[in-house]
Amino acid sequence: MTKTQITQLSYDIVGCAIKVHKELGPGLLESVYEMCLAYELREKGFLVDQQISTKISYGKIEIETPLKVDLLVNNTIVIEIKTVESLLPVHQAQLMTYMKILKKPQGILINFYTDNITKSMIPLINEYFSKLPE
Repeated sequence: MTKTQITQLSYDIVGCAIKVHKELGPGLLESVYEMCLAYELREKGFLVDQQISTKISYGKIEIETPLKVDLLVNNTIVIEIKTVESLLPVHQAQLMTYMKILKKPQGILINFYTDNITKSMIPLINEYFSKLPE
């Protein structure tokens, strides 16, 4: 994929999140928003994986962990869903770690406990994104 394609995919994901938020409003469990967002993304024709178990390579071993990635869209963008009063640096660190473990170029941190999704969501990129063609 190119940077332009990933940026467009990110834009489409945010559009779906806005639709879910407008329909449901704030105050529900993360799992509800996750299911609804996955539904919207699939309706648009995207490949969506939910609750992906992550493995961590450490030294010469690979460790099965209890860590689960909320959503992975088109095997490219990691989505971490929150329903908190305010996003904290630890939430961004969590998403960056998932992106690194899965070797994915972009992630989006979406907080559904808000009045405005676009003002509170945080897109993140990493070294995998910078290596992609325009």
